[in-house]
Amino acid sequence: MTLGVYIQVPFCQTKCTYCNFHTGVVSRDRYQPYAEAVCREITESVSSAGTDTIDTVYFGGGTPSLLDPSALAKILDTLRRCYRTDLLEVTLEADPETISPVKASAWRAAGFDRISLGVQSFHDRELQAAGRMHRREDVFRATDFLRAAGFRNISMDLIAGLPHQTRESWEESVSQFLRIYPEHVSVYMLEIDEGSRLGREALAGGERYSAAAIPSDDAMADFYESACARLGAAGYEHYEISNWALPGHPSRHNLKYWRREPYLGFGAGAHSFDGTTRWANIHDSGRYVTCIERGLSTREQIEPVTPWNALHEEFFLGLRQLEGIDLARIERDYEAHVKDRLAVLRGRIDTLHSHGLIELDGTNLRLAPEWLAISNEVFVELLS
Repeated sequence: MTLGVYIQVPFCQTKCTYCNFHTGVVSRDRYQPYAEAVCREITESVSSAGTDTIDTVYFGGGTPSLLDPSALAKILDTLRRCYRTDLLEVTLEADPETISPVKASAWRAAGFDRISLGVQSFHDRELQAAGRMHRREDVFRATDFLRAAGFRNISMDLIAGLPHQTRESWEESVSQFLRIYPEHVSVYMLEIDEGSRLGREALAGGERYSAAAIPSDDAMADFYESACARLGAAGYEHYEISNWALPGHPSRHNLKYWRREPYLGFGAGAHSFDGTTRWANIHDSGRYVTCIERGLSTREQIEPVTPWNALHEEFFLGLRQLEGIDLARIERDYEAHVKDRLAVLRGRIDTLHSHGLIELDGTNLRLAPEWLAISNEVFVELLS
């Protein structure tokens, strides 16, 4: 069996207004102790992982590119020393303004072969309102540095629905992305919830953080659907609700999540899954380092996955993939455990199918392409 490994680096230069992640702005002198703690957690985890082989590694955050390249290299070296590895993909999330030719070359030498750039927009007004540090020209400069260093697998994130975004500015952002033509892109619609400053302000009807300038839900859906059409026409394969890739370049690591394959997470707030249990580390990076230094457990949540939980995940995660899921396989695997639940789900599937929200081709079940923009609503109808 192969494993994915996720390394969480919860540090940022600033907190974006829309961010609902457990990340923070801390003094740079906390970076090195944190990296040392991650290495120690990896070393101490070996006995629980058996003889599985690691084939993907993903450094996410936060902004992992803030760490010194030598610290990132040491974490990778610790993984190679402690585990059997056959690395097919090693990803580093990076913000454009943190990239230099020296850093890019050091990352490549360390073994990173894929960079995920937090671009979000190619319009400076939108970036500034969102609290981003980089500007449009930084994206082009960073891409040049990465290409010169030998990176042939670059992903970019774009957000549909940022404050001040218009149809024209969104189309221009997509055009600039296509001008660069990276191997991968993730397009997310802005989340408005209590977890971010912007979300709380918008829900309260306020105007701080340009909350009053957030596009409507219909506009966001329109932006997303336009991106679907333009990216498809440019040769990108739409393989997951929010993700497109040129042929041969889907995110191997993220596919593990949607396919419910096992992965290990290291660092503050990192999650793990072994097929039967999910667990997570404490989110506070200071507490995490203290626990590691004192030899205490860093686990904050341990949740056995019941057959019903697993069935729920099969649909919620599997249907995010455009290829869909094998309904016959799911019914066969879960018939003995949750027969009554399967009967209810089959009735809901028939109803959603009759309304054209999902497609059923033989035993292959998938979301109807024209309803991807409201996928969450479909999931609620199916799984609530």
